Amino acid sequence: MAVLTEEKRLTNKNKKTKQTTTRKRKGIPKALIYEMRKGSPIYYRDYDKVLSGELSLEAVMGSSGLHSWLLDIVITFLKSALNKKTYRVLYGEIGYKLAPKSWYNLDIAIWEKEKIKPYLNEDTLVPVPPEVVIEIDTKADLRKFNTPMDYFHRKTQDLLDSGVKKVIWIFTKEKKVWVAEGEKPWLIVDFDFDIPVIEDLTINIQKLMEKEE
Repeated sequence: MAVLTEEKRLTNKNKKTKQTTTRKRKGIPKALIYEMRKGSPIYYRDYDKVLSGELSLEAVMGSSGLHSWLLDIVITFLKSALNKKTYRVLYGEIGYKLAPKSWYNLDIAIWEKEKIKPYLNEDTLVPVPPEVVIEIDTKADLRKFNTPMDYFHRKTQDLLDSGVKKVIWIFTKEKKVWVAEGEKPWLIVDFDFDIPVIEDLTINIQKLMEKEE
């Protein structure tokens, strides 16, 4: 009887824990979800400060001046250099749905024009993979991951597995660029490296920054 009582106590305890977790999850607004991976939400960085009232929703969703500036100069370069009849450059946290219950925000993405054309007038996540993704840091809360690199690796691999041919990460603090392609070694290079983007087009972050200063 004592054993049954103990089992019942543990069962009740587990139920309470699950109920508390459920209430906690329900208490986080959907607006604070930055991305979704296999049904598991990835929240905006400092989302808990929004819940506590320390920060506004806009504060955690906004981009820094450096992020916005780099985004602008990279997009300007790509739009001037790419063949507009072949490719379409989209930017500004484009929602890419790569699988059921899985979607990522993309800073910059290059699609073949004909593949993306059917979705340009639709108010939905884009379901077709871009050719190239370029990311500048991240707004994701990384505390649920073992290390920050765990998040970057998972997102990169997920994108490649979904059909994206190349993923380029620009890390502003370290001034490094991470280039990942399927079936090829992933590279980490400095800002002054000429990075192959698509076809014969290369981009040099350091030179672009110096040109715009």
